[in-house]
Amino acid sequence: MRRVRHLAGKHRTTHTNLLLGGLLAFNAGAINAGGFLLVGMYTSHMTGFASMLVDNLVLGNIGLVLGALGALLAFVAGAATTAVQVNWARLHHLRSEYALPLLLEAGLLLIFGLLGATLNRQTPFAVPLTLLVLSYTMGLQNAVVSKISASQIRTTHMTGIITDLGIELGKIFYWNRTQTQTPADFQVHANRIKLRLYSMLLGTFMAGGLVGAAGFKYLGFIWVLPLSAVLLVLSLPPLYADLTRYMRRR
Repeated sequence: MRRVRHLAGKHRTTHTNLLLGGLLAFNAGAINAGGFLLVGMYTSHMTGFASMLVDNLVLGNIGLVLGALGALLAFVAGAATTAVQVNWARLHHLRSEYALPLLLEAGLLLIFGLLGATLNRQTPFAVPLTLLVLSYTMGLQNAVVSKISASQIRTTHMTGIITDLGIELGKIFYWNRTQTQTPADFQVHANRIKLRLYSMLLGTFMAGGLVGAAGFKYLGFIWVLPLSAVLLVLSLPPLYADLTRYMRRR
């Protein structure tokens, strides 16, 4: 329980980074599934939107170009927001430098749920606004884990994770000749720590997608409540510690 309390804290360990990365990968998978059910697009990675932008620019589909551009800019803005919050908290020696973006993400998930419910009433602005909110949220979250892990962990898109997983698997199956035939410097050995990390991130992302798709399909957009609540629980201990320290100084 103590470890869970400090998952979003200032002082990091490799283990807490892995736990937080797994939780946020699960969350990203779930939100990604909910976004697809709502707007028919996966908003956790930007490769598709970048391709959509240039393809439709050539085809002259200005509406789709603007939608893709908006998603890209929202994702960048989310990542930039995390950087601003983390650096501001560090400047003021706060313990909640990583908790602040998570708290904001928890609130954005509630907005996503509200927009999902609004969409059922055929509100015209719901789809584009939902796309922007989800893209911003995923940029926010991806930057949090990137800052925590020194860019070693990603949670919102799996392309790089699967690529690195494949590289390590290739090392496992690589046939090293005998020591006399192959110098030690040319021996190939898989990094099993990275292999477990990438497998864990991929597994939790897929599990989140499965749970998210089932939850949004059968329960509706009220399913964002437990997802938002998890982020809120993670962010509250560091925020409470900062608030307590501030009150003592007054």
